[in-house]
Amino acid sequence: MRHTNQTQVTEFFLLGLSDDPHTQQLLFILFLGVYLVTVLGNLLLMSLVQVDSLLHTPMYFFLCNLSLADLCSSTIVVPQALVHLLSRKKVISFTRCAAQVLLFLIFGATQCAFLAVMSYDRYVAICNPLHYPSIMTWRVCVQLAVGSWTSGILVSVVDTTFTLRLPYRGSNIIAHFFCEAPALLILASADTQTSEMVIFFLGIVIILIPVSLILVSYGCIIVTVVRMKSAAGQLKAFSTCGSHLMVVILFYGSAIITYMIPKSFKKLEKLVSVFYAVVTPMLNPLIYSLRNKDVKGVLRRVVTRNFSCKVGVRH
Repeated sequence: MRHTNQTQVTEFFLLGLSDDPHTQQLLFILFLGVYLVTVLGNLLLMSLVQVDSLLHTPMYFFLCNLSLADLCSSTIVVPQALVHLLSRKKVISFTRCAAQVLLFLIFGATQCAFLAVMSYDRYVAICNPLHYPSIMTWRVCVQLAVGSWTSGILVSVVDTTFTLRLPYRGSNIIAHFFCEAPALLILASADTQTSEMVIFFLGIVIILIPVSLILVSYGCIIVTVVRMKSAAGQLKAFSTCGSHLMVVILFYGSAIITYMIPKSFKKLEKLVSVFYAVVTPMLNPLIYSLRNKDVKGVLRRVVTRNFSCKVGVRH
């Protein structure tokens, strides 16, 4: 499907991940399962933090914000992908496509910021525990949270502006399963060098700088843990750091490939984007929280309390 050079594109056709009907059915089942786990996991975490004062700590405050960003970013992408997997005509209007680009960038960039903030929180808690209460005050926590959301919004608005200011008068076929800035730039009818440079620079700000802070924080944590005399403490800390770093590598690695590597190296871009758009929002609550002893304890108490109330009402 093509438009003439004088006509502005009003809608886009998404090619999706596969043309094969059987593969699309499998992807539908897989995406639906992942999305349901994402929604339930993140809503459960946010609910548990709200109902139990034991979890009213800086770490869980940041985790709640991360869960909200995860839930929103997944909801912007996956439901539409599910609909398109069951339909022959995968069409999205220019306005909806622009909104998806903006909103996905907002929540994705905010995730980047919160992952860095959370690594700093863990660094202070493990490497400087005596001063943790005086450093991570609620005022500081709120400032870090507001800064994370603000940076996500600012980066996204600039990225989206430099993407959508270009004319789109040629092909309207996007080789992707959702609207994303790098995939849209390929279809622009003008020189994209400036827009690509801006996206690359903002990628350094919102991707490379946070991931550098995360690696430094966890490096310091590992050094501190190695000096511990308790073998059990070392094992627990290494297990936690290892799982956290796995999510960081998966999320940031796939984001770097999409937003910071030249076009010639991005043949598998849409497959790579599945990791940070679909998989990571599901993994974050599982790895950062639901494996945690405190969260498991709160969940057990909430379930026991509700079960006891139901039994009491029946009697």
